[in-house]
Order: sequence, then structure tokens, then C-alpha cells
Amino acid sequence: MLPRGIICTAVFFFPCLIVPLGGIAFGQQDNIGTADSLFKAGKFAEAEKLYARVLDKDAKSYQALVKMGYLALLSNRLDEAQNWLKKALELKPDDPSPISLLAETFYRRDDFGRAAPLLRAINQEAKAKQLESFKTGAPYQIEGQAQVASLKFVMTDPLPVVQVRVNGKDPVNFFIDTGGAEIILDPEFAQKVGATKYGSETGAFGGGKKAAFDFARVDSVTLGDFTIKNVPVHLLAVRRFSQPVFGGRQVDGIIGTVLLYHFLATLDYPRGELVLQRKTSASQSNFAREAEQDRLISVPFWMAGDHYMVAWGTANQSGPMLFFVDTGLAGGGFMSPESTLKKANIKLLESQASEGVGGGGKFRSVPFVVDELTFGEAREKNVPGSFSGPFQLEDSFGFHIGGLISHVFFRPHAVTFDFDGMRIFLKRKE
Repeated sequence: MLPRGIICTAVFFFPCLIVPLGGIAFGQQDNIGTADSLFKAGKFAEAEKLYARVLDKDAKSYQALVKMGYLALLSNRLDEAQNWLKKALELKPDDPSPISLLAETFYRRDDFGRAAPLLRAINQEAKAKQLESFKTGAPYQIEGQAQVASLKFVMTDPLPVVQVRVNGKDPVNFFIDTGGAEIILDPEFAQKVGATKYGSETGAFGGGKKAAFDFARVDSVTLGDFTIKNVPVHLLAVRRFSQPVFGGRQVDGIIGTVLLYHFLATLDYPRGELVLQRKTSASQSNFAREAEQDRLISVPFWMAGDHYMVAWGTANQSGPMLFFVDTGLAGGGFMSPESTLKKANIKLLESQASEGVGGGGKFRSVPFVVDELTFGEAREKNVPGSFSGPFQLEDSFGFHIGGLISHVFFRPHAVTFDFDGMRIFLKRKE
């Protein structure tokens, strides 16, 4: 039986602008053209070698500099990204592409003071104001004596829910969704806890829908034994999901990827808990040993924008494609564009079409089943999925994304996100 009432809260767009072809020195066209083709296919390592070869011949190749910066950012090599992008800006100081990418580089470092003016330069005023507010207190300050915090799931299906305290108030329910970026609060709840707002923008969400969301901040978020001080948040109507998705259990917020980014974080679905470890050399080393001993599946990933994790997988006999790791598809394990349906020979079950709900509102959702879905070396059979029309992410970042992989696929696993090593580890528990 296929689940109904699928929800997908993603996605917010933090623009990663792609530099257009043009201005290429004679004799480099083949290298640049081949590199661009590799990049679009997601062959990032191969593309990087060719862009580097271009720069060996011409250190001022603007397009190669921007792409080298982008590739470094995708791999979270932030020092390298900053170096390449600053060189590109020396050539074209007003071009929005390297400005956007450099802003994201500083944002990932929590260096909001340097990210804000860059965002303002590309007309992202609301986010610039939000980040500027942190000059009186550094963001994401983790307090508490513990090295590890474990939060039991209040419920695991259709999405994991944990209890969270905001600004020291009573515990409330948040669900976990890597398809979201910063922590997301329902506007009514945000007003109750005294969140400060800085403006709004429009984002694209499940089903191709668009909706406005606010940029804001709160003084603290408490997760188990950790209290995180000075936290940027988004505001979006979250409580609308309480009845259709969570059976009437009120949810007031969402934990997205940016919060998880500040920890060595594990979504342990079988044990029903979220485990947050401080990112220290000791915790990284200990986990590396455990991963090797337990022979965990290790899946390399890249990250575009502020939260778009992508990694290689397949759907049926589609051949390898990059999938967006979005755990927030309630009741489903895969969502794809029409192009992937064709490649994977997936048949839509039109007679079972239903109404889905996402961050932008309601949309038509047509279910299907993937006979075999893989993610790295992990594989699951008979994975339920849905098709909801235009897939906004398919080519938005300059490389092809063949779908998003989600809750039902990950449900049998403990899933650990290592943002320093850029690996996702999976341990399947029968």
C-alpha cells in the first residue's frame, strides 16, 4: 500500500549563480567546454582537473576561477573557495556569481560579518540584515558540559519528531528535515517566543509551489543537553502540517541541515533518536574508528548553497545520478523529475493520485514504486515515491540532479552526516 498525503517542506533557494560561457581565450575553448560538460554531469573531480589546466595556461581565466571556487565550495574546502573567488572578483568586482558563492563561503564559517555586505550587493537585503544582527553575539555558540546529546524521537513516522526549547520556553515538537536550511519556526510560535524578524523573501517548495518566508533570529535553542545561543531562523507556516501529516500532534518548527552542520549528527531511525556530537578531533577520530570497525557504508557528498547535499545513486537501471538528500518527504522515499521517470522506466499510478502539502501549499502528488533505489552502496527494494510536476532543483545549480532521496529509504538505517569529511555514513539495522 502506498502512503498518501505526502509532504515535502523543502526547498529554500540560496542562489548559486552559474557563470555563462564567454570571454574564453583562443586555444582554451576545448578545455573549458569539456570541463563545463563534466561539471554539468556532476563529474566534479574530472572537471576540476581541466579547469586547473586552463588556469595553468591563463591564471586570469575568469570562468575557470569561478568554477574552481564553486567546486571547492561544493566540497566544503572553504579556504580554497575563498582564494579562487577573491581572484575572480579582482577581475570582475561586480559580477553576482562569485559574490554569491563567496557569501556562502563566509556563511558556512559563521562569519556573518563578511557575508552580509556581499549579500546586500546582490540584493538579498533581508538575509543581510539577519546576519548583521549577530555582530553583538557570535552565532551557534554551543553551551553545556556534555560532549554528546541524544534526543529521543517523539515519533519516527511519517517523519522523526523531537522536543526542543526555544528561548527557554516550554518544550515543543520540531520535526527533522534536511530539505530545510536554517531552523524553521511557525510564525505564531515565533511571536510567542519573541523571535526578531528582519524581512522576507520568496522560496520554492515541493510541487513547484512558491511562498514567502521570513528571516529572523532567536536567543537560544535547547536540544537535550546542549543549548545553542544566537541562532538564525526562518519563519514559515509549520503548524499546517500538524493534522494532515502528524495525526493532530502540533509541530511548531523544523530542524534543518544548517543546525546539523554544526555537529557530527546522526539520525538513528531504528533506535528512534537524534544524536548530536560536538565536532572535535576526538569525536571525529572515534567515529572514524567505529565506522571502519562496523564497516559502515560511506557515501561521499557535495553541498550546494546552504544545505543542498547531493550524492550518487541509481533508480532501477537508470545509471548513476546525483540525488538531493532531503529527509522530509513524509511517507515517501523518492521524488523525481519526469526525465528520471523515463530513464528508470518508472510507471506512475495515476489512479492513486492524491493531494500533497508542502512549504508552498497543496499540490497534486502521483505515487509510484521504485523497484530498486541505491545511494552509494546502500540499496533498498520497492521504495515508494511520488511525482508532483516540475522538479525545481533538476538543473538549478548548473549540474543535473535526478531526484531527491528521502525518509522511507533511510528508515532502516542510522545515518550520520560528517560535514568535515563530506561523507554520509549508513548503518542498516535489520
